[in-house]
Amino acid sequence: MDAKLSFEYDRQGDILYINQCLPYPEQDSEEIDYGIIARLNPSTGKIENLEILFFSKRLLEKTLFELPIIADFRLTATT
Repeated sequence: MDAKLSFEYDRQGDILYINQCLPYPEQDSEEIDYGIIARLNPSTGKIENLEILFFSKRLLEKTLFELPIIADFRLTATT
């Protein structure tokens, strides 16, 4: 099932959350790059959530910020 992405920024923790669903305890977590945590579906291994630590610092230090993932962007169906 495809899901829309939601973005949430925790200013105090300086963490950007990118979510396809709400995080849940059964997800596996894996650091896929320094300070980038992927939360994985326990059955499929697919990434459902990303946590990007030190987000504002990363933006200030670089002109280009890349994630070590491949994305498939498509418009959602309108109802």
